Amino acid sequence: MADALAASLLHVLLGLELGSTAQGGNNRFSIDGLTLQPQGDGALEIGIRRFDAAALRVALGPLVLEIDRIALHQLALQLQAEAGRLRLRSGQAASAELFGVKVQGPLALPAEVQALPAGAAAAAGPWSLGPLAAADGTIRAEIVDAHLLFDADVTVPIRRGRVDFNEATVEHVGPDSRMGVSRLGVYVDAPNGRSYLYQFTCMPVVGAEFERRGAFLGARVTDRGHLQLQPFAEALLRQPAKGLGMGITDQARQLFDRTALSGDLQLGDGRFGAPGVQAELTGRAERRNAIRVHSEAVGRGISAEMASVSVQNALLDAGALQLACDQVTGALTLHVFVEGGDLRFVSTLANVKIVGLRLQPR
Repeated sequence: MADALAASLLHVLLGLELGSTAQGGNNRFSIDGLTLQPQGDGALEIGIRRFDAAALRVALGPLVLEIDRIALHQLALQLQAEAGRLRLRSGQAASAELFGVKVQGPLALPAEVQALPAGAAAAAGPWSLGPLAAADGTIRAEIVDAHLLFDADVTVPIRRGRVDFNEATVEHVGPDSRMGVSRLGVYVDAPNGRSYLYQFTCMPVVGAEFERRGAFLGARVTDRGHLQLQPFAEALLRQPAKGLGMGITDQARQLFDRTALSGDLQLGDGRFGAPGVQAELTGRAERRNAIRVHSEAVGRGISAEMASVSVQNALLDAGALQLACDQVTGALTLHVFVEGGDLRFVSTLANVKIVGLRLQPR
């Protein structure tokens, strides 16, 4: 009886049928402290002191969501009878705990995203990467048998959300190379000449301060240039999805399978926004929201880990349902990889705690 009621409640909440996380397994539910209070006009208010569910599997279009266990505390649902069926009017939970959450599927950005004129406010678009404005860290790459760079060790420091190519190093046998950014793109000056890793497809380039040369024509480079990560990354993401990779040169693509990557990046506090998602990252002073990236070969995939995620005022637009919460903490791992020529991802969440959860149908 409890399993049937719980499954019905989840179906009302999510509008989805559930499957099992394991072969031969079952979705398992338990309800403690159930109250039912009829309201006027066919409405019904349901109160649950504690709702537990385990071994859940939900298909969200091409994505698959699996949850080992979820617990909701002080759950209150307001349902409305429409055409002989109960529909969710609103829902709240004082807190929630999730364990063993996994989301996987194809990685794809919307085919068209909102394009903004240069200098427009970041908050006006769907992408807002405020935590990059104060990010600090270092990205390291080891390129084996590079065609133009030889075997190379690349170090790119990031300070207060800014890449200063004067501080970037490209070390290898013989004279070292130098990285920089010009009006054509991000380049490497090797002993045998300049080559571009990423070429800009349009001007102006938001967030870029280009290299500078001496007073005379053809004089040597005196400043290798800078990139402000937040405006630069936001501008890239606001391009149509089909154009995001157009600036990557053939030489860079050839290097990807021979490039190992590692790095650490401490994100700042600030607003994060993406299509369908809004949140505010907090806790930089406690070293929360630090990212560790790793890849044995960038061309085959890359992983990112966040051992301590701290988010406030999160809002998720899940199609017919909008979810909001006051605070989310936990740990996140994301792995992006190439399979059959397509990009796919697997994301896992551990020990997630949510405070002030609210659900509202659109």
